[in-house]
Amino acid sequence: MSAPARTSRALTGRHELEAAYATCRRIAAEHGRTYYLATALLSPDRRRAVHALYAFARMVDDIVDHADNTAHVLDPRDRSAQRSPAHNDASPADHLDLVESQLRSVLAQGDIDSTDLLRRQIITATADTIGRYDIAHTHIWTFLDAMRMDVPGTPLHHTRYATMAELREYMRGSAAAIGLQLLPVLGTVVPVAEAEPAAAALGEAFQLTNFLRDVAEDLDRGRVYLPADELAPFGVGEARLRACRSTGRTDQPVRRALAHLIAVNRDMYRHAVPGIELLNPRVRPAIHTAATLYAEILDRIEAIDFQVFTTRATVPGHRRITVAARAFATRH
Repeated sequence: MSAPARTSRALTGRHELEAAYATCRRIAAEHGRTYYLATALLSPDRRRAVHALYAFARMVDDIVDHADNTAHVLDPRDRSAQRSPAHNDASPADHLDLVESQLRSVLAQGDIDSTDLLRRQIITATADTIGRYDIAHTHIWTFLDAMRMDVPGTPLHHTRYATMAELREYMRGSAAAIGLQLLPVLGTVVPVAEAEPAAAALGEAFQLTNFLRDVAEDLDRGRVYLPADELAPFGVGEARLRACRSTGRTDQPVRRALAHLIAVNRDMYRHAVPGIELLNPRVRPAIHTAATLYAEILDRIEAIDFQVFTTRATVPGHRRITVAARAFATRH
């Protein structure tokens, strides 16, 4: 069973570290409702570690998705930012490089040269979590490389995926790597390597659910995360998706294509969920809760008749509370 390994040298003072984790908790509560609710079932130390990893992923995602408004995550007064291109002129790729450089610095030297309090706190808590739970650094760099695939001007940049295999390569970093980061935090009843395939698969299942829910939002950002080879048999291409976005109506071919991908997604959950039994028994209810609630987003897409171009499919709050309460009861 995995356990905290050591404290990161990012620790610059107990008060600062506690404040850093509190900031990560706030970010998780504000932006990751399903994950945040599930973490309530974890022990306090594991809970805050998950919050830190979530906050780091959210910060990076903000850089990628809000390139014109990154002041909330990257302060132009940051001394380290001044050593790279000027803040107002820096690209998202520059910002990602800066965040990676700063995290590497904290992991190696226990220090971060940044006057941006929010970013300093997120990176400090993330580095401390990585050190405490001996998380392989490669999972962090793989995640950042996947985020570069979303950034124009980088060699890795992609906005379309011809095949499911291509999309899975992206998800290897954007989703599977997150699952692999979490494994040492959650703990396992088998060697970590044995639990990794299932953890990666569950991360990919979550990610595909996001893509199905967020089709319209992604189109507005100039991205299509639904594989062309899965859409084509139904007569669906990007032009048809954009027409549905323009009219606000999901036509029959797109409805059939989405139903097909929902079936694919559910099959991913069926293969991944049994792997939860490889986790520490105390954390299983939390992960089952997350998996149940995320899979129910697919039910909500069906319930709104696949009208994903005008409506965001979400699991109602009362349902989230009910599922979490049942899991909490089984834990005790």
